[in-house]
Amino acid sequence: MSTTPAKPVLVANEEAPQRPSREQALDAVRTLIAWAGDDPARPGLIDTPKRVVDAYGEWFDGYDADAGKELSRTFEDVTGYDDMVILRDIEIESHCEHHMAPFLGKAYVAYLPGEKVVGISKLARVVEIFARRLQNQETLTNDIIEAIESHLQPRGVAVLVDAAHQCMTTRGVHHRHVTTITTRFTGAFKTDQALADRFLKLAKG
Repeated sequence: MSTTPAKPVLVANEEAPQRPSREQALDAVRTLIAWAGDDPARPGLIDTPKRVVDAYGEWFDGYDADAGKELSRTFEDVTGYDDMVILRDIEIESHCEHHMAPFLGKAYVAYLPGEKVVGISKLARVVEIFARRLQNQETLTNDIIEAIESHLQPRGVAVLVDAAHQCMTTRGVHHRHVTTITTRFTGAFKTDQALADRFLKLAKG
């Protein structure tokens, strides 16, 4: 597994590189079409740059979203509940930062509430926000867990991501039935092996 250091978590409104104009993005797509060996002016491709730019706007809208904002509305009344909250089968649609190829799979997220809980849809939204950026799977796993740790101060967090990378299935080694699994545990999930095992059993059971 890669030992690439975790990159800083980018949140909305944080200073980021200046974006090119839409017209510059359209020209870039036309250049790639020509570089691939086709004619960007032929009828079948004339509208492709617009479609690609629109698709990029959707695939990477996580850069305009703030995970902290999603986790900012919390609740303190948990009526004595002290066990894990787990979401299974959260869809992952992301893009590899090395080849800009999709990687698709599922995320499994659990936390042990401390004094605060958050709406379960917000956890799924956090996964979506970080997935909709150029990523590697290890960093995606870290980003999810660090956002939850930072904003909820739980007693522990567990994250598992299981995804198939098209930079591996459609190019390079062309292994089509391989998935990559990454996990990270904090707090009680890291110190209590039985708790971690129960999370893994519930996540993939």
